[in-house]
Amino acid sequence: MDSPDYSRPVSGPPPGPGPSTVISIPTAVSSFQPRDYLVWSFFNTLYLNFCCLGLIAFIFSVKARDRKVMGDLVGAKDYSQTAKCLNIIAVAACFFSIFICIVITVGIVLSAR
Repeated sequence: MDSPDYSRPVSGPPPGPGPSTVISIPTAVSSFQPRDYLVWSFFNTLYLNFCCLGLIAFIFSVKARDRKVMGDLVGAKDYSQTAKCLNIIAVAACFFSIFICIVITVGIVLSAR
C-alpha cells in the first residue's frame, strides 16, 4: 500500500459536500407595524381633551405615523406607546372628573332637601 504524499499541494476543490444554495428569506418586518392610535387620539382631542392630553396624544400619533411611513419602526413604536398611554390617561381623567361632578351634584341636591 502506498502512503499518501503530503509534500505536494493538492489542486481542486476540497473534499466535502457539494455546492450550496443560499435562499434569502425576508424578515417579517412588514407584519410588525406598530399602531399609531390616530383615530383614538383625534376622538380624545375633540371630546375628552382633559388638560390638553388628547391634543398631545394626537401629536404623538401623527409622529408615530410619520415614523412608520419613513420605515423607522422602533421610533414609531416609541411614539405609539406614548400616544397610547396619553390616550388612556385622558380617558380615565375625563371619566373620573365626570364621575366626581356627578357625585358632587347628587350630594348638593340631596343636601338641599
